[in-house]
Amino acid sequence: MKRLTKEQLVARALEEGFVKVGVCRPDAVPEAAVRLREFLAEGRHGQMGWMAEREEWRGSAAGLWPEARSVIMLAEAYTPEGDPMAGLRERDRGVISVYAQGKDYHDLVKRRLKRLGRWLVEASGAEIKVFVDTAPVMEKPLAQAAGLGWQGKHTNLLGRDLGNWVFLGAIFTTLELEPDVPEVSHCGSCTACLDICPTNAFPAPYQLDARRCISYLTIEHKGPVDTELRACIGNRIYGCDDCLAVCPWNKFAVAAREIGYQPKHGLPELAELAVLDDAGFRERFAGSPIKRIGRDRFVRNVLYAVGNSGLPALGAVAARLTGDADPAVADAARWAVERLKGA
Repeated sequence: MKRLTKEQLVARALEEGFVKVGVCRPDAVPEAAVRLREFLAEGRHGQMGWMAEREEWRGSAAGLWPEARSVIMLAEAYTPEGDPMAGLRERDRGVISVYAQGKDYHDLVKRRLKRLGRWLVEASGAEIKVFVDTAPVMEKPLAQAAGLGWQGKHTNLLGRDLGNWVFLGAIFTTLELEPDVPEVSHCGSCTACLDICPTNAFPAPYQLDARRCISYLTIEHKGPVDTELRACIGNRIYGCDDCLAVCPWNKFAVAAREIGYQPKHGLPELAELAVLDDAGFRERFAGSPIKRIGRDRFVRNVLYAVGNSGLPALGAVAARLTGDADPAVADAARWAVERLKGA
C-alpha cells in the first residue's frame, strides 16, 4: 500500500469543496447502538421501518464493513443567504426546507465524494466505500467522533466553525489513518432550538420524537397527519428549518460554495402547487429531493398549508380536491375547506 499522509487527504478534500474533514475509527461510537435501540423501542421512528430493519448495521459502522480501518467524515455547507424563516409570514406561499430548494444534495455530495475516493485509491491503493445518507450509517455520531462538530440539543450536527447548515458524507476505507479528537457539546444552557419547535418534537435535550417533527411529517409520514398537529405545520410544505435557523452558532457558519444549492425559484404559491397532477409534479421537481415523496404526499402538505393560511379565497382551491383519488389528499382538502370557513 502506498504512503498517503492525512495532511494530503485533508488538503485534497478541501480542494474538492468540502469545508471540514475528520477521521475516526469504525468502532468509535459504541454508544450509538444503545441510543438507537432505545429510540426504536420508544417507537420514535414512526413509519421509518427501515431504521429497525437495518438496526444492526446502523448501530455499528464496524459491522457494516468489517474490513474498514478508518472512517473519513466530510462536511459540505449549504448555508442560506437570507433568513429561512421569513417565508413563514407569507401565508399564501409554501415554505420548503433550505436543503431542498436547489438540486438534490445526494447527487452533488456523492459526486464530490467519488472524485475524492478515486484520488484516495490511486494515491494509497486502499479500498473504499462512499456513503451519503442513503445507507445505514450513523453520520452524525461518527462526525462528532471525527471532530467535525457535535450533535446539538436539536440532534443535528453543528460546529463552532461550521454552524449547522451542513451535509455529511462518509468514506469508509481500509487505509489506517490517525483519528481526530472527538468534539464535545458546546450548547451550554441554550434551549433556543427546543423552545421554537412548533410541535414540541423534543422530549428532552438531545432527543427527538420523529412522530412530532414537521420534517418527518411532511416527508416520511404516509397518509393523513394527526389533526392535532396540522395547524402547527403552518405553511411548511416540505421539511422544517426552525430549530436550525435559531442556533446561535450560525453566526460562525461558513458560506455555501456549491451553486447548485441556491434556490431554483422563490417561494411558490399554494394555489399553483395544489393543482399539480403527477406529471406536473415530476416536471416541476425534477432533480430535486422533493420528487421522491411523490405528488400525493406533496399536495397533501400543500392543502394543510392552505387550511392554515387564513385566506378564504384559497377555499375554492381546496374544494376542488375533496374528491381526489388519494384518500389523504381528499381528507386534507376537506379539512382545509372546513378550517377556512371560520377564517
